[in-house]
Amino acid sequence: MWNKAIELSSKSHPGPIVHISDNPMDEGKLLIGFESGTVVLWDLKSKKADYRYTHDEAIHSVAWHHEGKQFICSHSDGTLTIWNVKSPTKPFQTITPHGKQLKDGKKPEPCKPILKVEYKTTRAGEPFIILSGGLSYDTVGRRPCLTVMHGKSTAVLEMDYSIVDFLTLCETPYPNDFQEPYAVVVLLEKDLVLIDLAQNGYPIFENPYPLTIHESPVTCCEYFADCPVDLIPALYSVGARQKRQGYSKKEWPISGGNWGLITQSYPEIIITGHADGSIKFWDASAITLQVLYKLKTAKVFEKSRNKDDRPNTDIVDEDPYAIQIISWCPESRMLCIAGVSAHVIIYRFSKQEVTTEVIPMLEVRLLYEINDVESPDAEQVPPLPTPGTGSNPQSIVPQSHPSTSSSSSDGLRDNVPCLKVKNSPLKQSPGYQIELVIQLVWVSGEPPQQITSLAVNSAYGLVVFGNCNGIAMVDYLQKTVLLNLGTIELYGSNDPYRREPRSPRKTRQPSGAGLCDINEGTMVPEDRCKSPTSAKMSRKLSLPTELKPDLDVKDNSFSRSRSSSVTSIDKESREAISALHFCETFTRKTDTSPSPCLWVGTTLGTVLVIVLNLPPGGEQRLLQPVIVSPSGTILRLKGAILRMAFLDTTGSLVPPAHEPWRELNVPEDKDEKDKSKKRRPVSVSPSSSQEISENQYAVICSEKQAKVISLPSQNCIYKQNITETSFVLRGDIVSLSNSICLACFCANGHIMTFSLPSLRPLLDVYYLPLTNMRIARTFCFTNNGQALYLVSPTEIQRLTYSQETCENLQEMLGELFTPVETPEAPNRGFFKGLFGGGAQSLDREELFGESASGKASRSLAQHIPGPGGIEGVKGAASGVVGELARARLALDERGQKLGELEEKTAAMLYSADSFSKHAHEVSLLHVKLNIKLIL
Repeated sequence: MWNKAIELSSKSHPGPIVHISDNPMDEGKLLIGFESGTVVLWDLKSKKADYRYTHDEAIHSVAWHHEGKQFICSHSDGTLTIWNVKSPTKPFQTITPHGKQLKDGKKPEPCKPILKVEYKTTRAGEPFIILSGGLSYDTVGRRPCLTVMHGKSTAVLEMDYSIVDFLTLCETPYPNDFQEPYAVVVLLEKDLVLIDLAQNGYPIFENPYPLTIHESPVTCCEYFADCPVDLIPALYSVGARQKRQGYSKKEWPISGGNWGLITQSYPEIIITGHADGSIKFWDASAITLQVLYKLKTAKVFEKSRNKDDRPNTDIVDEDPYAIQIISWCPESRMLCIAGVSAHVIIYRFSKQEVTTEVIPMLEVRLLYEINDVESPDAEQVPPLPTPGTGSNPQSIVPQSHPSTSSSSSDGLRDNVPCLKVKNSPLKQSPGYQIELVIQLVWVSGEPPQQITSLAVNSAYGLVVFGNCNGIAMVDYLQKTVLLNLGTIELYGSNDPYRREPRSPRKTRQPSGAGLCDINEGTMVPEDRCKSPTSAKMSRKLSLPTELKPDLDVKDNSFSRSRSSSVTSIDKESREAISALHFCETFTRKTDTSPSPCLWVGTTLGTVLVIVLNLPPGGEQRLLQPVIVSPSGTILRLKGAILRMAFLDTTGSLVPPAHEPWRELNVPEDKDEKDKSKKRRPVSVSPSSSQEISENQYAVICSEKQAKVISLPSQNCIYKQNITETSFVLRGDIVSLSNSICLACFCANGHIMTFSLPSLRPLLDVYYLPLTNMRIARTFCFTNNGQALYLVSPTEIQRLTYSQETCENLQEMLGELFTPVETPEAPNRGFFKGLFGGGAQSLDREELFGESASGKASRSLAQHIPGPGGIEGVKGAASGVVGELARARLALDERGQKLGELEEKTAAMLYSADSFSKHAHEVSLLHVKLNIKLIL
């Protein structure tokens, strides 16, 4: 009782208990700290207070010296008081770690409360006093700090987030021995930090666990399962060489737990794009998540020092380097990203360090305008040339640091990119190195629209991207623009909507094979999708009006038009490029063999095919131009096109053509064999005769439906309406259990899978409704029944729709703790035992057991550990039933009533325990019955 612990003369309550611990040398002595400032040393045997220590300031924490002769208290005024156990009248020492010492013997100025203190001793030196809080009040805006006092030195360590708790790691677990502290674990609100106490400056340990996935907000992510086996070691090797300064040289000091049984033998990689322009590669194999390599894409651009120095970056509200789209070829290791400032960067993987004197760059004008009303005076667009008459593309000299930034006569911004590329040599570490930078530019006061689709192909050496204005294709080997067209120009004379395109500026000139010379400004389309007065680039993902929830607009990072009805598209003037896919397939109905091509999908549900005429490999590929021409093939679906893929006659997925990765930054004599190799062919089954036969199947998924089209006849053989009342957010063609299927995630929360090529429904389960744009932007499927999305700004949620993975999940989870042997207790010593200075043990069962203290109240719950497994649950449940029956019989015989509140509470606890065990047993039996019925 509290009134026995304080002075008899005191009648006021001492306040809440903030600390309780036993003396390291005597378990029979209990130290009780009250918030009001009173500390009591309680004797458990005599059941009375030996000493009482009183301080004017409130207490927040208490810690013992290992010898049990002193303890330290932290107070609300930022002071520390050290007390001798046998001198309760006043503290032995008072310390104000961060208080300004005033002259004339006055007390130091009060500071903020010290929330926690620890007192650790060493054999060879001064003790460590570690505390959180206690800063002076004049340090406004200062970050949370951890203070380490050792001897005469005081180190203040600033933290990025508020400190929740900290714990000192010591060489021994016994509190009555020299602790020898070597590290401090600091739990922050959003991180875990370990500080090395054994090195000067107290550096932190490099965290091996991915606690900083949200170091910069994640704006997009991609998930790749069953990757080449050499990818993870390659990424890890270059990631380990990245300079990490300021970390402790020692290994992470915390160990424990066991990995589960890894039933999956394939490697998995997650790529996250961030708001600061960085990209992180993660090893996600089995249940692990380990960061492998980090790439900073913003290094290629000049940083803005002041507002007057950045006239072109104001088209985005914030984060001008944010990553929107990632296109990655695991086999060739080519990486391509699209950023929010309408820029595209192509990276090539290398294990050698290089210095790039001049960063190769291209600027592209991509803008188009449409007449809303047909006019006989409108200029007619010359039709695209036929495949046989396409002219050679015009080569465009790479503009490393173009001086095209200008303003027109009316003061409008023109030919200005959103970001400025560095004009100084760039040192590139091993890993991903810049191959080419492509930027869309302002056109007559109109900002470039954000990129909505992106694709790269290493076998062809091409990258293509599109937005709501049109499409552009670039040969990144020759650094030339091959294609720069408005979306309507892709149709030629076959536009089903009969829109009237025109150039808003002066006259138009024929472009040959759909080409654009950005220096001459020919064939530069413009689209009035933004008013001239709008200088801010939209970062919203638009949804149908009836499906718009209350969304977090700040997380939205790209624009996308979603047409939910084919009948309304006649009035839609803007048609964005929503899907791109390189492949080798049949482009026309008369083809007898596949050829390289690009399939283009739009937000109005149209699929167009562009034929690629590639020169031979080797030196000729770098000298001869790539010829691009339309095929005339147009396919239609309901809703915006999301994904395209191709199957062979056996129903196997036809992967896009790719080159195997090879190191370019090595001497030529070592690389001659690799240079002579041709592109890796795609595994297609061309016809052995000249007769037309069905050799491939095209799988096309839109927001509303999916179609399987036979090639080259272009007949639709299977069709599936995925949803009528909602729309598909993400669709992927993935491999699962030696077969191929189409996986879809709808805005109404349903995950559905369909067999291929028959499009037979396999799975339709309600999983997660669309509650914010983060889910829509980051949800993605991958092979072997895996998927993931960003469940919050700081967490990745991974899920599976594979039964095999579900069955092995418990074995994969592993164990959190690893049993270890307890080290030997310190020797008590002869003289310490003789004079009573050693540690004294106490039989707590004898002191607190029923024989000494009596039986506990029946209203107190008691935990009785039982055997695990279903058999143990059954036995426990049957035993409970028998005990209940015997208890009821005994109560009837004795004539007792259960009217008293205490007995009723005990009975309710007992019944609740029995009911939970029965319910658990019934649920397990129900699951077994369902499994048997399914089998």
